[in-house]
Amino acid sequence: MKIPNWGKAIIIAAGTFGAGALGSAFTFSQIPGWYATLNKTVISPPNWVFGPVWTLLYIMMGVAAFLVWRETKEKQIVKEAMQLNATQLILNALWSILFFGGHLLGIAYLEIIALLVVIILTTRWYFKINKVAGYMMLPYIVWVAFASFLNLFTWLANR
Repeated sequence: MKIPNWGKAIIIAAGTFGAGALGSAFTFSQIPGWYATLNKTVISPPNWVFGPVWTLLYIMMGVAAFLVWRETKEKQIVKEAMQLNATQLILNALWSILFFGGHLLGIAYLEIIALLVVIILTTRWYFKINKVAGYMMLPYIVWVAFASFLNLFTWLANR
């Protein structure tokens, strides 16, 4: 069954923002309480920065995924790229569940490293299919690499 582009856009938006919403469900309630009590590095951004940054990143991730999925050539490569995209979305939501929901800072750190690897792989596939999509993923890589450092520091500072 061939899905029209408008259908692909709806599926991508639902999956991308669904992952974000799931992660947020575990995050927001923990920020004023548990998270506020943690020792954090001086380069940790203020809490208000995270919402706008993640919103922009989710928009860029969604647009990038749509640009890849709508490509009609080399369907196997597109399929593999979309499987990687789904995997990174699952890992993205899982990190919030582990870190904020479970307060499992060490496990969350290991998980965010796995997330970073999958994002890099996804981006690599995107570049093969659509260069613009690949470039749109680069800020996500940078942010998650930074978040990995923040996670590591917070874990080590609060053991």
